[in-house]
Amino acid sequence: MPDASASQTIIISDLSNQEFLERYASAGRIGLSGGPTLVDKAIYRAERHLSENKQWGSWSHAFLFQGPRLDGHHWLIESDLQIHHKHIQLGVQENRISKYFNEKLYSTLAVLDFGLAEPQVSSLLMCALELVANRARYSLRELLGTLIALRHPRLRGRDNVLAREQSMYCSAFVQHLFQKLELELSPGVHGKNTTPEDIWRTGVPHIRYVLRREEAGSKLDQLRKKLRRRVRARIRQIKSRSA
Repeated sequence: MPDASASQTIIISDLSNQEFLERYASAGRIGLSGGPTLVDKAIYRAERHLSENKQWGSWSHAFLFQGPRLDGHHWLIESDLQIHHKHIQLGVQENRISKYFNEKLYSTLAVLDFGLAEPQVSSLLMCALELVANRARYSLRELLGTLIALRHPRLRGRDNVLAREQSMYCSAFVQHLFQKLELELSPGVHGKNTTPEDIWRTGVPHIRYVLRREEAGSKLDQLRKKLRRRVRARIRQIKSRSA
């Protein structure tokens, strides 16, 4: 496991989602994602209670990388709510990492590497697959309980006020797995009150790789830049004529 001096953040901005994940995702590492949807923004806003200055969070989802399988694809395990044509996946499930190649839905990604040993990775995956097999549910109810705890910090270290058996949302799922390794990603916070932002802020030594592109400015900003370029070009023309 990396020691405290090895903890660092590496920012990447020149790769596609696919290139980033294929390069940095590996078994036992944690994935974080953020996006532009209303659900993402609602989670960022709720996470503002984690900061004294009420700054919004940056992450809305967390998952565990499983590694390559016999089909040649890299897989992950997550607790999520997905709605497909005539099919709903609600709970702990396995998906290919290609799900996160969509750069419009997943505009920011992070991979957290805790330098786990092979036995630790195997233990994580065994626990995660057990939850898949037992059909652990995605808990919207517990998510609401976490929102209540964020507003009332004294509740953060207690049982989720809306806890249910055999159910957990995304970051609670990841926290649960690492607690099995006796690694507290967010000490003092109950597992079922854990947010993706808590995992991002963990004090456990690790290296995190972050894919963060420069966001395009608003249409008004783009128009202003275009006008500035035209004005500068016009000034250069006038100066060249008068020279």
